[in-house]
Formats: sequence, C-alpha cells, structure tokens
Amino acid sequence: MTTGAVRERHGAAAGAHRAAGRVVDILELVVRTHEGLPLRELSAQLEAPKSSLLPLLRTLTARGYLEQGALGAYRLGPKAFELGMASPAHRAWPEIARPALRELMQRTGETVFLGSLGGDGGTAVVFVDKVESEQVIRYTAGVGDRRALHATSSGKVILAFLPAPERERILRALPLKRYTDRTVTSLPALRAALEDVRKTGICVNLDELAVGAAGIAAPIFDRDGHVAGACAIGGPTDRVRPRLKPLAAEVKATARAISALLGHRIDPPRASRKDQP
Repeated sequence: MTTGAVRERHGAAAGAHRAAGRVVDILELVVRTHEGLPLRELSAQLEAPKSSLLPLLRTLTARGYLEQGALGAYRLGPKAFELGMASPAHRAWPEIARPALRELMQRTGETVFLGSLGGDGGTAVVFVDKVESEQVIRYTAGVGDRRALHATSSGKVILAFLPAPERERILRALPLKRYTDRTVTSLPALRAALEDVRKTGICVNLDELAVGAAGIAAPIFDRDGHVAGACAIGGPTDRVRPRLKPLAAEVKATARAISALLGHRIDPPRASRKDQP
C-alpha cells in the first residue's frame, strides 16, 4: 500500500476514533504479509511515529492478535484466527488442507488437527483446524485451543523444523512445566528429542501432556520451505500405541500432501558418484 493510499483512507475516515483506526491500519498491513513487518516498516507505511505505534503493537501482541517472529517482525497471532482475520495465505491453508484431514481421520479413525505456532512469544501451539473422530472415546480439543510446545507432538514437530535461531530463542523462553511423569522438562532432553524429530520427520507423544492421551505429528512446509505448521492425530494411548508405525506413516504422508498443496517441492536427491555413468 502506498503512502498516498494511506493518506486517502485516513481522509475518508475523518471523524473516526484515531487509535481504533490505527489498530485497523496495522492489522490491514500485517494481514497482507507472510513473514510480518518490523516496527520501522509499519512506521514508514503508516507515516506514524514509532513511539505512537509501539504501545498499540505491544497491546495487540499481549492479547494474541499479533506475535513477533525471531527478527522482531510483527505477524498475525492466534486470536486473529478466532475472529476470522487471518491473512489470505493463512486463511487458505486450513481450507486447502481440510479434505486431506478428513481422509486421514477416516483412514485412522482418530481426531486430526492442524497446528500452528501460537502467540505468547511462541511458547504454545494453537489448533487452527480439526476433524474430530467418530469414535465414542476420542481425543477432543477446540479450534483456537493452545497446548504447550514441549509436551505435544504438534508443538515439538514445529519447534524441530524452525530456523535454529528462532528455535533457540523459544527454547530459552519455554517454561518446561511437568504435566505427567513422561513430560520432557530439561532443555538437553528436549533438544535431543527435537534432533530425533528432525531425523525421522515425525514426532510421537505418549502420555506427555495427559495420561492416556497420545499424539503423532509431522511438519507441513510452505512454498518457501518454511515450517507452516503440523498435521497431527490424537487419540487414546491404548488405541494409538499398537498402531504407531502405520499411523505415523499415514500422518507423514498427509503432511507431505498438504505441503505439496501449499507449493512445497522436495528436490529429487542428486545422484551419488557411484550412480553416475
């Protein structure tokens, strides 16, 4: 948006509440970006002093409507999903993924979730969509619900594939709360678990958040190769544990299919020296 357009819009809104209008201006700018906008860019595009924008940004971030990335850029937070204010890209990917989620639920019989990195400094995973199991006993949670990153399969799989600087920033800020005897509560153990996730491309969680609840998650990547979120199933541990291998394969395949729908392409492996003619 050009500065002229900003001035024209402000002129049309003469008489409107200035602070409320500025909040809408901020959200309208941020909603058009995938990586977010730093304070200096928001200040330049809105032709507003940083000092007047910063309190608004802090309030929106504290309330979950914005969140800050590793480099300080502001992007939409989880509350934006709840109010239907997500950007076209963020709004579209759950919609694009839903048929695949429904098929995964039908094949596995378990509840299926899409998870995304939430607000609060990135210390939670937020569910942005779900397809609930038809089983009488099933895992259930609502869209917009948050779960601890370190105690969930979705949270750990997202953490594992974040850029190293952002991952380390989040790890240092995580309150490693113990939920059960199986919860990982030390940074060395969590880092080791994340390394395993990066190697296997899958995260299995048995009884770490709640006794009797299990989750299996795989990463979803966008067209730029950044982790966009996680595809996960959740179910009773007694039902999931005997089927870990086939369920993990189903989740991984679905996450790859959703990533492909988002434009992610995996380059074919290069031929090794012995394979070359």
